[in-house]
Amino acid sequence: MKRSLSGSPAFGVLIACALLAAPHQASAQPAGQTPGQAAAGEAPAAPAAPAAPTGLSESVAAVVNDAIISTYDLAQRMRLLIATSGVQPTQENLPQFQREALVSLVDEQLQFQELRRVEREQKIEILADNAEVDEEIADMAQQNNMSREQFLGFLASRGIGVDTLRQQIRASMSWQRWIRGRYGSRLRIGDDQIAATQARFAAEAAKPQYQIGEVLIDASRVGGMQQAMAGAQQLVTQMQQGAPFPAVARQFSALPTAATGGDAGWVSAGEMPPEVEAVLEQMRPGQLSQPIAVRDGVYILYLRDKRAGGSATLVNLKQAAVALPQGASADDEAAARSKLAALKPQIRDCATLEATAAQAQGVVAGDLGEAELDDLAPQFREAAEKLDIGQVSDPIRTAAGMHLIAVCGKRAAGAGAIDKEQVEQRLFSQQLGMIARRYMRDLRNSATIETR
Repeated sequence: MKRSLSGSPAFGVLIACALLAAPHQASAQPAGQTPGQAAAGEAPAAPAAPAAPTGLSESVAAVVNDAIISTYDLAQRMRLLIATSGVQPTQENLPQFQREALVSLVDEQLQFQELRRVEREQKIEILADNAEVDEEIADMAQQNNMSREQFLGFLASRGIGVDTLRQQIRASMSWQRWIRGRYGSRLRIGDDQIAATQARFAAEAAKPQYQIGEVLIDASRVGGMQQAMAGAQQLVTQMQQGAPFPAVARQFSALPTAATGGDAGWVSAGEMPPEVEAVLEQMRPGQLSQPIAVRDGVYILYLRDKRAGGSATLVNLKQAAVALPQGASADDEAAARSKLAALKPQIRDCATLEATAAQAQGVVAGDLGEAELDDLAPQFREAAEKLDIGQVSDPIRTAAGMHLIAVCGKRAAGAGAIDKEQVEQRLFSQQLGMIARRYMRDLRNSATIETR
């Protein structure tokens, strides 16, 4: 349940004025890089964020099940968002920063309350301890080519207390640990799901694939589609002016890929909402999309690369062969065929093919490498089409001799090979992400949240 508190001072206006009026300070970091920025090749960072506002009186910004979030907490989180997203604060986007900061603080308070309840009832420890939080801060500093002291100094120069960062890290680490611990062991990705996904990838291999970065502004989290669309438009404007996409994704995206700076890897038709795919088809590599309205919110896409699909199939083959001239007698052919037929059941897999073949006199084994199916000799192509990965053919007669071929790999041309383990991990992450979002929606709906 949510309701507003009346009679509160206009603290948002005070924070906005202080943020916009404060002078810029020199950066304590490598030029052109902000905390959270991805590797080289991304857009340069926006100008340094303003210094911290001073002289604000502290009051209540929100109450979450009787727990208070102060205006000081809110101002601190706004500064942290500005510093780590690379977005320059303006009169237009400060309301979005304030809204995102308040929503994040409310969600974290709900998470802490839920985790402490679970700890009490189940007599377990879930919350990340100080050592774990310190290790994460050290990792963040290293990712930005700074020492821990330099990183904290950079935040301090923008008026951000270390406790603000520590709380955000502790909440994120603890919540992810709880979600994975509670639901991860229960999630079962069936072989049928994996097979269906692999079949869909194979069927779509002839279609274009896109390497994308993604941001989703969750409409239910920010107060509706209108707010989501307005916020997304402001983020697009800031990224066009230099705010790095990965840093924005980490702070604002509601998708699981936020943890990796919005990197969704290569996607094909059918993996994204239809509204998103329609935009992707028109984009060029290096281009940032305008906001795209979908059922749950608003998408922003960054197209890193694009490749044409291919209908060709690539196969990786090994062989065991007996040299046999084209004019060999029927008896010689029968002997070679019999020798390879006896060898076939002894070949357990591609890794042991050469060693197994070496034990048979007169048999030579080798790796034929990867080739397009259509480029193979007709006898090899016919066998490779029918065989699954790991299977071995019956003896095949060619002009050069008698052969067994083993299919060690098979994939669609133009698409990176995606094995069972990769598919399983992708499906697992998607399902766990949906569970986490539903969990948070349930907590919000059952809570008493009062905001000024």
